[in-house]
Amino acid sequence: MRAPLVLAVAALLAVPAAAVAKTKKPVRQQPQQQIACTVIGCVPVPPGCGQRPGRTWSGTPTGGDVIVCPPGVAPFR
Repeated sequence: MRAPLVLAVAALLAVPAAAVAKTKKPVRQQPQQQIACTVIGCVPVPPGCGQRPGRTWSGTPTGGDVIVCPPGVAPFR
């Protein structure tokens, strides 16, 4: 009769300790990646690069985007 009582008390003491041990880690938010719809299709813009509206030689808009990267940044690997 004493053993079930001891087990019940031990179970009640273990439950709050287990609940305190489980803490949630903060979630890092990923930066939203830009998508450029180019002539070859819609592709993600590489880090360090940007997008501009595409234009013909006469300056008319093409409706597609152009990915522009600074010197030294490889757009696609």
